[in-house]
Amino acid sequence: MRTLMKPLVIAIISVLFIQCGKSEFDVAKGKVGKLTTKTTVNQIENVFKQDSVVKVLSEGAKGNNLFQEDDKYMVYEKGGKHLLTITPKEQLDSTSTIKSIEIFDERFKTESGINIQSTFQEINANMKINKVESSFSSATLFIDDLNATITIDNEDLGLKDFSTQKVTVEQIPDLAKIKSFTIWFN
Repeated sequence: MRTLMKPLVIAIISVLFIQCGKSEFDVAKGKVGKLTTKTTVNQIENVFKQDSVVKVLSEGAKGNNLFQEDDKYMVYEKGGKHLLTITPKEQLDSTSTIKSIEIFDERFKTESGINIQSTFQEINANMKINKVESSFSSATLFIDDLNATITIDNEDLGLKDFSTQKVTVEQIPDLAKIKSFTIWFN
């Protein structure tokens, strides 16, 4: 009986380690790593206590800037690698929940393996692209199932910067790379 217990205990511990390590970098609708739609701004530093959190706060309603920037909480590993940029729903409010999270580290990935280093071919094969919007410098893919936007630079699309040409899914080259990957919590 005792010889059967040892492999069983090892198997259970292994599964727990895999599950714990995996969830730290999981990306899903309403979840990026340990952050969820319920996480508040005042919890960010505690969630990333092993990392560095750099706050860039706006002037809020007191500022005289018509084009007010959002507060941003940039999370860096101790070695200096940029992991995430978190934007709260309400500026200068520590009880606010999160509006969006831009992902910079390739370890953050979806269940299907999509991350900041994925190509358009991988995205198109694993996710339903609901809409494509063109801007002067990029095309933005809207992924409703993930509540995410993925931006691809015009240069990777074979377009000149400041082009207003409409882009469709069929026009995007398979090897086009992601410029930005943002999960929205609204």
